[in-house]
Amino acid sequence: MALALEDRLAVTELIALHGHLVDGGELDRQAEIFTPDVVYDMSDLGQGEITGIDSLTAAALALGAANPVAHHVTNVVVEEVAEDRVRARSKGLGVMADGSCGSVTYEDTLVRTADGWRIRHRRMLARRVPLGGLGQG
Repeated sequence: MALALEDRLAVTELIALHGHLVDGGELDRQAEIFTPDVVYDMSDLGQGEITGIDSLTAAALALGAANPVAHHVTNVVVEEVAEDRVRARSKGLGVMADGSCGSVTYEDTLVRTADGWRIRHRRMLARRVPLGGLGQG
């Protein structure tokens, strides 16, 4: 069965909401985005995995001024995996206070809960070289 258009829109808006809430310092609203047991995998960035919303909030606060001032997300692609479970891939741009920026790919697993779609697992992959490394010699 194909994922309904309404679900695709809800998932895409949920992924976009993350940047608005984090950039606005509304960390107390992360339950609107993530499941309570979320696994946020930043191993590719050298920061390991963070499990649970409280730990995710604590990590953001500990990073403090080193957090991006702006999170932008684009190129969201949603794939149904099973009933009430989807995978989404998107591109993220983080803008730092000094104007530098970085690019990541988000790989998300989302589940439908009683409160709507939520991210259960997010993996961040840093984009470091063009073309995924092809043609780099």
